[in-house]
Amino acid sequence: MTLPEPVRIGLIGAGRIGTHHATTLRCRLSEAQLVAVADPITLSAQRLGDALGVEVFDDPQALLDDPRIEAVAITSSSTSHADLVVAAAQAGKAVFVEKPMALTLSDADRAIDAAERSGIPLQVGFNRRFARDFAAARDVVAEGGIGAPQLLRSLTRDPGLANPAGVPPWTIFTQTLIHDFDALNWFNPGTVAVEVGVMADALVAPDFKEAGLLDTAIVTIRYDNGALATAEASFAAAYGYDVRAEVFGSGGMVLAGSPRHLATSHWSAAGVSSPTARADTDLFSDAYRAELMAFCAAVRGGTAPTVGGREARAALRIALACIESVETGGPVTVRDAGRVVAR
Repeated sequence: MTLPEPVRIGLIGAGRIGTHHATTLRCRLSEAQLVAVADPITLSAQRLGDALGVEVFDDPQALLDDPRIEAVAITSSSTSHADLVVAAAQAGKAVFVEKPMALTLSDADRAIDAAERSGIPLQVGFNRRFARDFAAARDVVAEGGIGAPQLLRSLTRDPGLANPAGVPPWTIFTQTLIHDFDALNWFNPGTVAVEVGVMADALVAPDFKEAGLLDTAIVTIRYDNGALATAEASFAAAYGYDVRAEVFGSGGMVLAGSPRHLATSHWSAAGVSSPTARADTDLFSDAYRAELMAFCAAVRGGTAPTVGGREARAALRIALACIESVETGGPVTVRDAGRVVAR
């Protein structure tokens, strides 16, 4: 049997997550061929390109115009995502874009429309859908294993806040908890979030609260099927990177996730200990690879990705409602239009 040709991919954005994705595409994924990387910060792109032995562009548009490239992975700053999705779609390139796909609903609609008009696959980087334990839990829910979902919970606890001054306002909702919002939507299929309430504060770096940094939050969400959900985040889990989810229903409960990096337990006079992950690229390394593999399969198979622009928009609706809840001091209706995130 002849294997399909690897998907020829260009990557835009040579930062931390871009470096991880580029390395996966170049070294861990036979379904992909990393052709080039681009970043307006030329030194970052050159360093990554030299390390991986691929061509370097300092202009993302030049990468999009390259006829060798048939798909693009967008891992640049979040403020650039929507414009790059539109540009890539107009260039006829399939798109994998890191979350958030956009920071306003109008930009999300613009990106979705461009992809649909061009007929290109558009996949968004919600990696939890590709983690084996999360996917298995979702299968339990989809197969009726917990009955009708009634209470849902998702949490993200980052292991540290290295530079509070470098965190843009509302990051906890648009960058961190947006993963949890997508997971909750995914675990409660066929429903729509209708109401959101938020309690949030700067408990990790209180000196930066006036600059707009919130580092600790609990979000409550009501869905149109009556289910209630909570999403929780902190930027200071001393024990490691912690991502978990729980779905309780009329017929049972399912759990997913653990901060444990390995299933190893060390039993000694000091007690029982297990190694924990200290970064998302550590805990979700296999999920990151799986989502890029799924993207390549969609490109080669001409099929729609399992998590695309509309799913990204649904999570963004909740994130924007969270911002409104913080500003108004109470629960708010989740809307379909209107808000603009401060950039």
